[in-house]
Amino acid sequence: MRTKLNGLLTLLLALVVHISFAQQKTVSGTVTDQGGLPLPGVNIVVEGTTTGTQTDFDGNYSIMASQGQTLLITYIGQKAVRQTVGAGSTINVQMEEDAQALEEVVVTAQGIKREKKSLGYAVSSVGEEDLEQRAEGDVGRVLNGKASGVLINAASGVSGSATNIIIRGFTSISGSNQPLFIVDGVPFSSDTNNQGDAIDGNVGSSRFLDLDPNNIANVNVLKGLAAANLYGTAGRNGVILITTKAGSTGTGKKKSEITVSSSLFYNEISTLPDYQDRYGNGFDQAYGEFFSNWGPDFNIANPNSFGDKWRGTTSDGTILIKHPYSNNAAVSAAFPEYQGQTYEYKPYDGVKNFFRTGTVTNNSVSASGSSDDGKISYNASVGNLRDEGFTPGNKLQRTTFSIGGKAELSNRFTVNGTMNFTKSDVKSPPIAASLGNGATGDGASVFGHLFFTPRSVDLMGLPFQSPIDGRSIYYRGGNDIQNPRWTAENAFANQLTNRVFGSTQFTYKINDNINAFFRTGLDFYSERNEIGQNKGGAEGYIQGRYQTYDNKNTIWDHTAQINGMWQLTEKLDMNVNLGATSRRTEFSRQGVTSDQQSIFGVFRHYNFATQAPVQRDETQNIMGVYAQTEFGYDNFAYLTLAARNDWVSNFIENSIFYPSASLSILPTALIDGLQSQNGLNFLKLRAGYGTSAGFFGGYPVANTATLDTREFLKDGTLVSSITVDDELANPGLSPELLKELEFGLETRFINNRVSLDVSVYKKNTTDLISEQPLDPSTGYTSTVTNIGEVQVKGIEADLGLTLFRNDNPGGFNWNINANFTADESTVIDLGQDTDNINIGGIFSDLSNFAVTNRPFGIIMGSRVLRDENDNKVVSSNGFFVEENGLFEIGDPNADWRLNVSNGFNFKNFSFNFDISYRHGGDVYSNTISALVGRGLTTDTEDRVSTFVLPAVKADGSVNDIQINNSDYYFSNVAFGPSELQVYDGSTLRLRELRLGYSVPSKALEQTPFGSLSFTVSGQNIWFKGLNVPDGTNFDPENLGVGVGNALGFDFINSPGSRRYGMSIKATF
Repeated sequence: MRTKLNGLLTLLLALVVHISFAQQKTVSGTVTDQGGLPLPGVNIVVEGTTTGTQTDFDGNYSIMASQGQTLLITYIGQKAVRQTVGAGSTINVQMEEDAQALEEVVVTAQGIKREKKSLGYAVSSVGEEDLEQRAEGDVGRVLNGKASGVLINAASGVSGSATNIIIRGFTSISGSNQPLFIVDGVPFSSDTNNQGDAIDGNVGSSRFLDLDPNNIANVNVLKGLAAANLYGTAGRNGVILITTKAGSTGTGKKKSEITVSSSLFYNEISTLPDYQDRYGNGFDQAYGEFFSNWGPDFNIANPNSFGDKWRGTTSDGTILIKHPYSNNAAVSAAFPEYQGQTYEYKPYDGVKNFFRTGTVTNNSVSASGSSDDGKISYNASVGNLRDEGFTPGNKLQRTTFSIGGKAELSNRFTVNGTMNFTKSDVKSPPIAASLGNGATGDGASVFGHLFFTPRSVDLMGLPFQSPIDGRSIYYRGGNDIQNPRWTAENAFANQLTNRVFGSTQFTYKINDNINAFFRTGLDFYSERNEIGQNKGGAEGYIQGRYQTYDNKNTIWDHTAQINGMWQLTEKLDMNVNLGATSRRTEFSRQGVTSDQQSIFGVFRHYNFATQAPVQRDETQNIMGVYAQTEFGYDNFAYLTLAARNDWVSNFIENSIFYPSASLSILPTALIDGLQSQNGLNFLKLRAGYGTSAGFFGGYPVANTATLDTREFLKDGTLVSSITVDDELANPGLSPELLKELEFGLETRFINNRVSLDVSVYKKNTTDLISEQPLDPSTGYTSTVTNIGEVQVKGIEADLGLTLFRNDNPGGFNWNINANFTADESTVIDLGQDTDNINIGGIFSDLSNFAVTNRPFGIIMGSRVLRDENDNKVVSSNGFFVEENGLFEIGDPNADWRLNVSNGFNFKNFSFNFDISYRHGGDVYSNTISALVGRGLTTDTEDRVSTFVLPAVKADGSVNDIQINNSDYYFSNVAFGPSELQVYDGSTLRLRELRLGYSVPSKALEQTPFGSLSFTVSGQNIWFKGLNVPDGTNFDPENLGVGVGNALGFDFINSPGSRRYGMSIKATF
């Protein structure tokens, strides 16, 4: 009986299946783009079912469907198409490009491409048109002002110098706050290996200098933790995703094309002080060969002002004095011809003439194309940059080569890869910190004695080097000032880098819904540093120094990832990404430091009396697994859940789990009638939550020993030593923990002529890692430990306006794009028995500090003494009294920043200009204090009028003591309380200017050119520091302490550069 029943059921089931298949049929066809080329990977779904497929490489598809059902055909960058199945079995579809959708597809973490409307976090994108043919070769500086929430500062205007990049504020007081760079899917080291610390040297390139902006296809900036979650600890400070042109090769037939780009720019100092030309060397209007410029009037021939240096006047009234090179025995011996000679006491323009106008040439050639069937594509490029700095002895040369390709070996298996080589050669004079009387610390600086050269000193006309022994020669009687020309000629800080980086990825399509890939990447650089100074200088390494060392850094990165995509129901779809990564970073430094030069001019270690080794080695391994799932409902709601777990080798507590979640809601797709062409076009609300952790490099949890085989001599025999660092390791050290919550909205209205993207966020870092002092009786002076908390709050906004739009060819269009950033990093808790922590590492009594409930990195130093009523106090001579100690004297963090870009297009012409404004942010400036303190600028021309400082005397009575400018500027501003050297850094800047012309295509029909364009452009054209002394022309934007957590300090640093020139681009 059971056997009969089973047989009946089987018969009924077969009948049902037969009837079902009888109603269905195979529908097939080809999907092409609007140009008629086949589109591979197009999604085709039978609406209302889970049946779906994708087109193959040739755009062909086949799917089971019944007559009357609807096929939904979708593809990124194309408008969705719906086709009803009729009586026939062939449906060919030609899709139409959706310009808006194309703009809204972005690359996110781990190379996952997603529609921007589905993202629950903020992402900024920069295209190649904003990167190529720029006067700057540093991609960091090219990006400046182009993305909200990103702070970019140049270390100096010297070609090849470092660049500081901070995304969404400072979150760590002692660790790195620099973002992660990802190039073509793999980590890319952006190290800045400064040649010395913030005091002894400010030379060293940021290694993203090795990237050629002309070879970049696009840049996406992942700002928050929700966006960067899949990168784990490495992405905690934000991520800059770069896709090179070699890495952007796609699948599909394309014509072969050669692109040639050539640029010539001029590189000059952005500004010089407005020097006064009325007074010269001396003090109190009396002549003297000092640093200062408070001497006699050039136009008043008063012998009493010159004493025994007076030698009369020329026929035209120019004052003659004793030649300054006849006042010192060593100088007189070197230049006997100046004995008994006179010297014209008049203004000389030595500082201006010290600098030069450098030339910058940037040439690149690239070739791209594919095989006839489109299954193999390629892109190769070569570039050469020659950047001559405006400072003598400074230049940058860079050669780049890159090649990339993609091959579809079968309908399921694809391989793609890139390989890049860069050689960067930076030559620079030394740039140590200077405090108004030359370089401080052990280093030297070409700028240390330059800008406050007295106006009566002929810097470029007087000899600077002794022909006898090569020593520095200068005007001061004791010859104790190092001549800037001697420094430029006899001291150097060079860096030669060879770099190889690239990746290979194998992708396998398992079925229509699932694919998997394995990617391996390598990033290796060898950085040769050569630092030297001949003997005979007046500061720093007076006996000569030569140091050479190699930095070698290797990153091996491996990623395996599975991607799945399913249409769960008619309205619900799901995307899943599962992956695992392995990253190994090895860093080594090997070299020698030699002192006490024997033969002048010979830089070989054997030519120096003493040698000391330079050595450092670090290795870190990071293993990680991650998962991400995105649910999309009816094209209006998107929920993304992601998590990652990292295991880090150099911590004992080395396993950290990072969850994140984000949500995107599109009310305009949800609510009927909300959307209209001339009203609201698009509205998205988003929210994101992300976490991460900060693991430091080095070996903070275990003490390491240092072996020195040449520690000292005993009875003529070298004795080895093994020493342990004086910092006690902490095995219980935990990583820093970060959490962030962000909310945002994106909207477009009035026929997409107005767009707005706003984000607000709050990010907290707990378990901060910091150094804590120990009693030396323990055998150690400090240890590292976990302390308190830092919080960052911020708002970012991007606004787009189309003021004029004419869709006719050659019509007039005017577009404005603006971005606004306001963020504040606050120290919530230091968690230990201390009032402050020095986080700038500059000086113990002047630096950036962390103080509870105060902004991150406030400037602390000495101040003007106050009485109990907070009145400033003056001494008996009417000068402010200095109160030594640590007092808050400034906040270097800007209140807000605004960048506005205007673009005009008419016919074949385009015109763009970018304006930037920084509001607030204090700067401690030795450049300003030295210029005004020594009486150089037009701010100090009035030397007769007197005034009274607003203060009280020591006895509490109101101050009534008259002083003049020389008294105040020299005794108080230059060499008084640090508080008086702090200025508000608000700055208005014309950052970029571009005028372009594209030759009409019709005019090129009988030529070999596919396109031809010309561009005239300039960068950093003009700026104005709004609250600094007018005559100083000081630029608050340049850092003076290299790359790191120090901010708001200028120690007579190099000014910025202004660049302008012309570019030509042609395709064949």
